[in-house]
Amino acid sequence: MASKTLYSQRDPMLKRDGFEDILEERRNSSDLKYALRCYAPVLYKGVTPCKANMLKNIVLQSDQLHYVINKVSQESGKAPDIIQEEASVILEEMAHRLQISTVRFFAFALTKAFKTLFQHVCVNEEGIQRLQQAIQEHPVVLLPSHRSYMDFLLMSYILYTYDLALPVIAAGMDFMGMKFVGEMLRMSGAFFIRRSFGGDKLYWAVFSEYVKTMLRNGFAPIEFFLEGTRSRTCKSLTPKLGLLNIVIEPFFKGEVFDVNLVPVSISYERILEESLYARELLGVPKPKESTSGLLKARRILSEDYGSIHVYFGQPVSVRSLAQGKVNRSKYNLFPRHIPRKPMEETQSFVNDTAYRIVRLQEDNMVLKPWVLMASLLLQNLEGLELSVLTEQTVWLRGLALSYAAFLDWPDHAPTAKVVSSSLALHRGLACVSGGRVSLVVGEPLGPVTPEEALFNRAVSVLSCASYRNQVLHVFLRPAMLAVAMHTAASSKKNDVYNCFSFLWDMFSNDFILCPGDTVQDFEEACYLLVKTGAVQMPQQDIVMTDIGQPTLSFFNGLLEPFLQGYQVVCRYFCEEASEGLTEKQYIPAVRSFAVKLILAGNLRCYEVLSSDMQKNALAALLRMDAVTKVKVADQVTLIVNKMAVNSIDNILGGKLPTQKAVLARL
Repeated sequence: MASKTLYSQRDPMLKRDGFEDILEERRNSSDLKYALRCYAPVLYKGVTPCKANMLKNIVLQSDQLHYVINKVSQESGKAPDIIQEEASVILEEMAHRLQISTVRFFAFALTKAFKTLFQHVCVNEEGIQRLQQAIQEHPVVLLPSHRSYMDFLLMSYILYTYDLALPVIAAGMDFMGMKFVGEMLRMSGAFFIRRSFGGDKLYWAVFSEYVKTMLRNGFAPIEFFLEGTRSRTCKSLTPKLGLLNIVIEPFFKGEVFDVNLVPVSISYERILEESLYARELLGVPKPKESTSGLLKARRILSEDYGSIHVYFGQPVSVRSLAQGKVNRSKYNLFPRHIPRKPMEETQSFVNDTAYRIVRLQEDNMVLKPWVLMASLLLQNLEGLELSVLTEQTVWLRGLALSYAAFLDWPDHAPTAKVVSSSLALHRGLACVSGGRVSLVVGEPLGPVTPEEALFNRAVSVLSCASYRNQVLHVFLRPAMLAVAMHTAASSKKNDVYNCFSFLWDMFSNDFILCPGDTVQDFEEACYLLVKTGAVQMPQQDIVMTDIGQPTLSFFNGLLEPFLQGYQVVCRYFCEEASEGLTEKQYIPAVRSFAVKLILAGNLRCYEVLSSDMQKNALAALLRMDAVTKVKVADQVTLIVNKMAVNSIDNILGGKLPTQKAVLARL
């Protein structure tokens, strides 16, 4: 993996593109004229746009699909004609039907909505120019970050605004159930896929051939979310590899000369779904997508959601990335139309590429002052004096900039005004009373139980955490080093590295940590903390400097919720988990255990109630063989190795005497 390229991305001297506000012109000209203007995008190598029916015919007549149809026919005993008809039904349900009239309707409606909801929608024009060039040269795959339902609408809106070819977008089947709206999305470029295919060979064959046909012929840019779903925490999620495998395969088979992967970073100053996400993380079921639900959501139009920044990154050439890493000649040994499982080196390459793209998305996320303020407020749940919050925000701004954060701080504005403006925009999360800033807790309508009061407080904390999480990628590596220094048996570099490596492995589901980059991440963390004067490295030691205490203390506090969350899970498995605990029972049971600890005054960290943290903690314990899964009948049961779990709990809690032995046992 090209890790050095990623490292250079965080060089503070790195020049990033400037932005232009595309709403500025919309506020000063006719929305109808904009929607009905001449739209004539430049296409890949001058290819003629393909009608939806023609595309479906190409897919249904492909050699690969015919091969799978015959195989399924042999296995099921059904006639090939029947299987062919089933494939046709799947494709009809899946395929997009792009119509310019629907696109123009959305252009008009979204302009009205965006002008009401947002102060600015800012796009890097240089990125648009790079994309325009890339679309003409090679098939393009757009890979946006995914933090809101708004993402895919926004992407198409921007491409329409700049007269670029509209993308064909992979969307979940949930949207198909929305009367009228589902079909409109289909007519604006969405194609619908199931969340999981199981072992359905025919569905997979139709889906993969549909995507590859669009890619091979360059009919339109393909767009999908590498993370697979919206991030409810606003941290980047571990990338899913299925669709990325599909779009890269035509390059490996020599069907296209190259494929351009374009990372896109979408940053929201205020997230439309912030409280909805917090409730989902606390176990409130996600509302089903429906047209009536969409209409009820109109009340958000009376709110101010600040600005959006959309950064189109440098196109990443698959051909350049694969140079010297994948031997494509092996693909010549088999007929192209016969589906094959990706080779090990191919799978490793796709995995590395996915992580690389998500890291590039993170590097170009635009951070607003509020993410720094949220980070400080979460470490001071009792509140902060406004003057102290302002002073610490300025300090944290300097630290973030020295670590190459992409920070949007208003030019020439007094700091006090920047802070007060951020508090005004996020008044639903924080308020100033008597010169003191604290998180807002929703007022109950009547008497509430202690559990209900706790839930309201947790909604507020998790909503605020979704903003703090947006800056974690900037501070993560130095923060893990700070915790490792606090936990290690000595200040020797090797001891600190062992603790860092343990944390790196433990948290690799919670954060984007590229496989195989532990040593590089450790060296980067050392470099950054030395550079900002927080630590010194005399000989083979890592020691805090006289001025390093505030920095290391902040970093320890930044990761404290994750350390506590994982410890609570370990404690649950050691103290409360019954034999025969099923995977389905796990999250409600851990949440109930955490609620008891908080109500008893033994725990103050509300973030441990997050289902996302609980899932990631379980994934880490499974990866470290401290917990194993066993399928019994139709249920998956969790088997706990209490000694191993207790050992992990000890390390996370900084119990040092047995640490070396514990690490060896693990």
